[in-house]
Amino acid sequence: MTITELLDSRSVLIPLDAQSKEEAIGLLADGLAESGSLSDKAAYLEAVLQREATGSTGIGFGVAIPHGKSPGVAKAGIAFAKLARPLEWASLDGNPVQAVFMIAVPQEAAGNDHLKVLIAISRKLIDDEFRGKLLAVADYEELAGLLAGI
Repeated sequence: MTITELLDSRSVLIPLDAQSKEEAIGLLADGLAESGSLSDKAAYLEAVLQREATGSTGIGFGVAIPHGKSPGVAKAGIAFAKLARPLEWASLDGNPVQAVFMIAVPQEAAGNDHLKVLIAISRKLIDDEFRGKLLAVADYEELAGLLAGI
């Protein structure tokens, strides 16, 4: 399964005007629900916020990757937001977040496909050129084109 197969235009929010990390997570969950990835948004949000409480998903480089494995997920999916303004996320490098990938994984999903997606995205984010292109995307088509290479 590729990253672009998990992405849906309804869960790509560019720009996302959020005032807090929690608001951004909630709005991204709305996008995942609209795309059909969530069967129970509240259950999924609970899983994501519990994961967030164990340690920040702000991985550095201005990017966060919140995620959750939940019975509220009908099918695996990814939401993406380019934030209208950077948000504090308690990131590993101490910098605010400008872009967010949120991963939804069904509770009964076999294997660790979501970890593979996390690793693939994380590896690309080390590349300055990729990050620059990511922070410059203006719509779903540009994002999908950029992520097609992962």
